[in-house]
Amino acid sequence: MTDFILALDQGTTSSRAMAIDLKGTILGLGQEAFPQVFPQAGWVEHDPEAIWSSTVRSARAALAAAAGGRAVAIGVTNQRETVVVWDRATGELIHNAIVWQDRRTTGIVQALQRQGEEGRISDQTGLVLDPYFSATKIAWILDHVDGARARAERGELACGTIDSFLIHRLTEGRVHATDATNASRTSLFDISAGRWDEGLCALFRVPMSMLPEVRSSDGFFGETSLFGSALAITGVAGDQQAALVGQACLAAGEAKCTYGTGAFLVLNTGAGRVRSRQRMLSTIAYRVGDKTTYAIEGSILSAGTTIQWLRDQLGVIRDGAHAGELAASVEDSGGVHLVPAFTGLGAPYWDPDARGAILGLTRGTSIAHIARAALEATVFQTAEVVEAMRIDGAELRSLKVDGGMARNDWMLGFLADIVRAPVLRPTNTETTVLGAAMLAGVGAGVFASLDEAAGAWTLDRRFEPAAQDRSAGLMADWRRSVQRVRSS
Repeated sequence: MTDFILALDQGTTSSRAMAIDLKGTILGLGQEAFPQVFPQAGWVEHDPEAIWSSTVRSARAALAAAAGGRAVAIGVTNQRETVVVWDRATGELIHNAIVWQDRRTTGIVQALQRQGEEGRISDQTGLVLDPYFSATKIAWILDHVDGARARAERGELACGTIDSFLIHRLTEGRVHATDATNASRTSLFDISAGRWDEGLCALFRVPMSMLPEVRSSDGFFGETSLFGSALAITGVAGDQQAALVGQACLAAGEAKCTYGTGAFLVLNTGAGRVRSRQRMLSTIAYRVGDKTTYAIEGSILSAGTTIQWLRDQLGVIRDGAHAGELAASVEDSGGVHLVPAFTGLGAPYWDPDARGAILGLTRGTSIAHIARAALEATVFQTAEVVEAMRIDGAELRSLKVDGGMARNDWMLGFLADIVRAPVLRPTNTETTVLGAAMLAGVGAGVFASLDEAAGAWTLDRRFEPAAQDRSAGLMADWRRSVQRVRSS
């Protein structure tokens, strides 16, 4: 009988589950999309019940496909800054989840900036002051749901990122916990001290009684009997940190970029926290046992979203593969730049009010030029993050990639040219769920260490930069286009 770990991957547009054996082989898969909710411009919500039901059905599908094997633990990975608030006693939800992409709290952020609080927040949390993170979202819910703030002050409400919500449901309300990686994305967690901070909670007006207990990423998060006999939850990490683990980036200086809805470049900085001067994020990579490993991160808000927009809103491509074919069919973008600031710009700008544009259109512009400009935009945004990290002293020797867009050979070749470093694609690009499984395996004792668990990582293809360096001119053109959509 083959032992496997059930890895739950709750993402921005779908919930997935995979049964992964101890060699990293996928034995079973379940996946289900769920609706996105856009109440008004700049607002993005999810129905937590849809998240829950799609997660359960995906898990059952994965387990059914792996029939004959034996589940030994559950690992959970999740979209990170998205928050849910519920009644502590009944589990009743009081509002839709507010998603990481949501920009409704820009006013709160601007008020804190005017008060001069950004430096303090960055020093303690490693994060910039931006609507992206969880704290202002929690405060907004408390301020806009009738009676919620009073109930929270009385200790009647609980909140958490999606991992906490799933753990609460899986354990039938017995456990209210999160891991250090997810806690580090809230703006309420002091990443040097490793705990919720009373001063930050007061500043953001979030009662500390609402917050989950913070445990190690390979900790014990309770048991669930939802899928049969009791099964322990022994690994939890936010999706980008899980992908870092799944990419076997376990040594300082190793980096990965995941291309999903957004794109997230995370570089392991080891036991030392890097304080960025370039508006990169300092964050917790993982906490295993009592040892915390840190990372520096650049968050790009729109990557796969850009391709989805071309497909779903404009109807000019069939899918990502079609975009790659079109991009490769022309020598360049014909002077076209697509700046995908659909919900503002992330690193290194952190401009929530920027809005997207297609620039440089002429009568000779074709759909191929626009498709190429869309893929180039993801590469250029990645290169800006890489450059910022290099200025901060974090030299990139190579970049491991994963996510849906990592299947695009043309884009990865162009990426290697522009970042001037080898780009490595693994055989198994499902690194987010693999990382969750690795952490759960360590927590369950089936692996002695993450190093042992990482033995399953293998290389599919290596993309080397072209001999001729053309990055400087292309990046200069890109920056001029970005400046045209900036809010200030």
